[in-house]
Amino acid sequence: MQALEPEMLQQIIEGLLLSAGRPLSVTALSELFVEGERPTNEQIREILNVIALDCEGRGFELKEVASGFRFQVRQKLSPWISRLSEEKPQRYTRALLETLGLIAYRQPITRGDIEEIRGVAVSSTIIRTLLDREWVRVVGHRDVPGRPAMFATTRHFLDYFNLKNLQELPPLSEIRDLDQLNPELDLSDDEGRVLVLPEEPVDEDNVDEDGEQPELLDEDEAMALARRPLDDILGYGRKKDEATGDSDVSGSQENDNE
Repeated sequence: MQALEPEMLQQIIEGLLLSAGRPLSVTALSELFVEGERPTNEQIREILNVIALDCEGRGFELKEVASGFRFQVRQKLSPWISRLSEEKPQRYTRALLETLGLIAYRQPITRGDIEEIRGVAVSSTIIRTLLDREWVRVVGHRDVPGRPAMFATTRHFLDYFNLKNLQELPPLSEIRDLDQLNPELDLSDDEGRVLVLPEEPVDEDNVDEDGEQPELLDEDEAMALARRPLDDILGYGRKKDEATGDSDVSGSQENDNE
């Protein structure tokens, strides 16, 4: 079978990305071609670069996130695009954002660690919400009484917040308020915090439907990561609250419902 011409290959890849409804990696794109016409990974990447350049100056872009490549509307157009939907934009409580932020920057981390840092109890609703949305996952258990679960972010978290990897998270020194973790903000940054966690099972074709549990982080490795300094997080975001008398540290259970 004759190899496809570059123009035809570009049209096919564009069609696949538009039709998929989810990000597609280079490997996933390659597997959609039959033997004899299948381009190399290098050819696919070259085509993706061409497509990205063609999107310059348009209202949409080709964006690479953790799970692969996807077409998406440029974020600066969100005020207009949001008017297409009758549903109100999703809003998140400060408690949920703080919890998610601590997991993202301090992972792997236990619920007890989060409560110690925030100074208040973490609602089970928040943990359940983050797990249900597949923004966080259990990567191991700390070897202490009760063996508390250690949480880390997922590929879905990166996709949702328009990130390719954890290194694109903005440095804590540049974040003035955890509310800035809302999805409408552009969090891409060239000098993000470097943190490497075990890869999640690849979900190119929804392979997790087989019910297999993801491989958990090795105990020693998880504990080594968990010993990273808390200096840049402890007390973070509290000075502003204390100055205004609006600290959420209290003796009563806070309303952490989303």
